Amino acid sequence: MRFSSAPSRSLLALVCGVLAAGAAQAGVSNAQVDLGLSSLVARATTTDRLIVSYRDAAQADAKDTGVMRAMAVAPAALSTRLSALNAALALRGAQARLVRQSGTGAHIYKLDKALTHGELERLASDLKAGDANIAYAEPDRKMYPLMTPNDSSYTSQWDLYETTGGIRAPAAWDLATGTGVVVAVLDTGIRPHADLSGQTVAGYDMINDAATANDGTTRDSDPSDPGDWTAAGECGTGSAASNSSWHGTHVAGTIAAKTNNAAGIAGIAFNAKIQPVRVLGKCGGYTSDIADGMIWASGGAVAGLPTNATPSRVINMSLGGGGACDTTSQNAINSARSRGTVVVVAAGNENQNASNSNPANCSGVVVVAATDRNGSRAYYSNYGSIVTLAAPGGDVRSSSSNGILSTLNAGTKAPGADSYAYYQGTSMATPHVAGVVALMLSAKPTATPDQIKAALQSSARPFPGTCSQCGSGILDAPAAIAAITGSGTLPTVSEVESNGSIATANVVSSPANVSGSVSSTTDTDYFKVTLPAGKTLTATLTAASSANDYDLYVKNSAGTTLSSSEKPAGSADVATYANGGSTAVTLYVQVLRYSGTGAYTLKLQW
Repeated sequence: MRFSSAPSRSLLALVCGVLAAGAAQAGVSNAQVDLGLSSLVARATTTDRLIVSYRDAAQADAKDTGVMRAMAVAPAALSTRLSALNAALALRGAQARLVRQSGTGAHIYKLDKALTHGELERLASDLKAGDANIAYAEPDRKMYPLMTPNDSSYTSQWDLYETTGGIRAPAAWDLATGTGVVVAVLDTGIRPHADLSGQTVAGYDMINDAATANDGTTRDSDPSDPGDWTAAGECGTGSAASNSSWHGTHVAGTIAAKTNNAAGIAGIAFNAKIQPVRVLGKCGGYTSDIADGMIWASGGAVAGLPTNATPSRVINMSLGGGGACDTTSQNAINSARSRGTVVVVAAGNENQNASNSNPANCSGVVVVAATDRNGSRAYYSNYGSIVTLAAPGGDVRSSSSNGILSTLNAGTKAPGADSYAYYQGTSMATPHVAGVVALMLSAKPTATPDQIKAALQSSARPFPGTCSQCGSGILDAPAAIAAITGSGTLPTVSEVESNGSIATANVVSSPANVSGSVSSTTDTDYFKVTLPAGKTLTATLTAASSANDYDLYVKNSAGTTLSSSEKPAGSADVATYANGGSTAVTLYVQVLRYSGTGAYTLKLQW
């Protein structure tokens, strides 16, 4: 656990590229959407909403100080604060009105014109400097579905069963099918589809802006997707026209489409239920709506909304935008995690470091990169040290059948007939992981978000292709279930003192659970591993007491750190290292005390 100053906010946007939706049914023509790079960047760097969190309007939860909940504020105070905001906005030729209070207590203001993120950040800084009651203020940025160019044609779901690039789902179905687990899909909503009939529970439409919603209403209990098509210029000057994506329906099918019904496709967790939470509409969706979607989906209270009768244990967010993780998103993630919900997020599609992608760069999420059919990093996929693992996302450049096939709708603007189509992107990789998490939770309902993440990382199999900085490996469904249930139990070996240096490191000759202890404030432990060529070492460190904080490092013989994890007390540390060479390498895994003393378990796998 280490602290550093926050990085400056990036103004780059995640880019939704070209989408081509092809139907598997006769008589349905192909449709193409070209959103355009320049128009998307322009869209992603402006917004017409501002989030302001006042200290007297939010209170830390008594059970978890990292989770904020809303407090009521007197109307007179609200009026005074709006007047102060409008006085500052007048200098920028804009005015605002209060829209609502979010689930974490922040207030959402709607401006009468869009301003750049930079202008709103300067405004937020001025407001905070003039009012000690403001905890934070930030632009209410927009997020967008994450897709890249693809075509469509029906053949098969290689991503589920192929041994090279697939997740090996058939073996997992002998262990779990997702029974009893609800997966929230925060996306464009969902269309009725024969392959999704009976596969959903009640969801919600979180979109608070009528123009974005495109369904004639704002927030309501109907999460149906009316279409997110746009006219040229509708999403900003120079933005291209686009047809409806039906993005949420495609994501939902990958997770939980009907299986063994002699029609359509198979879902990964086919006995789980999808909870559609509509947060994306025309021209994307606002951070504040997405944050409330996370809180509500996970069973938290949001003012003005009914209690969620079927809270989700998994949240899938195949969406994103640019810049650092904002406080609003992080607070919502903390809130969801406090109720035991696993948040799975797409890494993004810009072929860049995922640290530039929000909410992938938030803490506590499972970040998913995309691989192609050969098990290599897909050309568009983001990468980096924050990536947890990778899953099939497809690459249709040589063949449409190398994409990810799932449920869709044939309508180009308004809804049409049921259809199926191949898409590609980290949006498609993410529901593979969300589906497997549902399998894991149905096998072990008591598993915590941190335990799920550690099991995903430790069970991921090595990349058969090239995937640098893609996390611990490719998603392996049966291995993940075995890891969380302990059915694939490793032998246990005991630490032998003294092993406080590379020269005196304990040798661990095969995958094992190491039982160790930090006996004093100066104690540190080293373990020597010989990692075969083509293998990935995954080291998972869990302190016996949640009050103790130990950090984890993977080093070479010169003591240079190759990988590390410095999570706070109560969280499992996971560090990985892939040996992409042709010969074995010697590695040294270090357990270093940050605070506390006592026992720990170090799982070493490759």
